[in-house]
Amino acid sequence: MNICVYCASSAQVDRVYFDATERLAKLFVAAGVSIVFGGGGIGLMGKLADTVLADGGHIKGIMPKFMNEVEWAHKQVADFEFTDTMHEREARFLADIDGLVTLPGGSGTLEELLEAITLKRLGQFTKPIIILNTNGFHDPLKQRLDRCITEKFTHEKDRQMWTFVDEPEAVLAGIQNADD
Repeated sequence: MNICVYCASSAQVDRVYFDATERLAKLFVAAGVSIVFGGGGIGLMGKLADTVLADGGHIKGIMPKFMNEVEWAHKQVADFEFTDTMHEREARFLADIDGLVTLPGGSGTLEELLEAITLKRLGQFTKPIIILNTNGFHDPLKQRLDRCITEKFTHEKDRQMWTFVDEPEAVLAGIQNADD
């Protein structure tokens, strides 16, 4: 199974987010999941890669060349794909994966997630989307998506396109039980 993980590159976030990322990475490695991620060496991206590598798992970074040129790439990740643009990167994230998991993050993480939801709505992406709601981080997003439905900006059936879970231990079951 190949899973793409969107997450923060900020190293300034609360420890609870690092702990949840580490738990998720260990669960993925134990389940034989290969991970695709943004390739960063710090923040939650760095913790994800460090944990996967330390536990003997496989992780692939996808990053635009300009980010590598400013040395944002994780130094120990051997499997890397470098793209010309952010748009190419985002397309590659969603190719050949079995599911998408979004951890807490900033504008880049949110933009990537919302693009995946849009592509799923349009039938261009068909895999499960799991949103790990550590420490209630994604509660406002859940409220926003719910409001889009209740105010008829999107359909009630669209609620099935994503699954919110509160703990890393629920992610794999969320992927396996998702309505593609």
